[in-house]
Amino acid sequence: MTEKKMKQPRKNGFTLIELMVVIVIIGLLGTVVVLNVLPSQDKATVTKAQTDIQTLTQAAEMYRLDTNRYPEALQALVSPTHRSQPYIRNLPNDPWGNAYQYANPGRNGGIDIYSYGSDGAPGGEELAADIYSD
Repeated sequence: MTEKKMKQPRKNGFTLIELMVVIVIIGLLGTVVVLNVLPSQDKATVTKAQTDIQTLTQAAEMYRLDTNRYPEALQALVSPTHRSQPYIRNLPNDPWGNAYQYANPGRNGGIDIYSYGSDGAPGGEELAADIYSD
């Protein structure tokens, strides 16, 4: 009977050290993933803004071909004119939630459709840089 007392079954489970090692490894993997994914998201928002600007510019050009003048504002592109349908379904906001800007005449003649970037203000650098239709 003394041998049974000495040979108590070991409880199943993980030790504190094993759990700490696993938590540290998961934390390191999470950091690597976040550092690699965040820059891709920033590039994607700029690319989306450039795509939206191209779409709005094409719609404005179609408007000009139909009416022999550029629209006074971007809102004219979603209003039906002599056509049965508007030139675009709705005016998108830029990826940062701000309205796209419109200038007629633009910097080089014609029109400019642009976004002020992530800061929503003229000028800026990197993500905050203005994104133009050229």
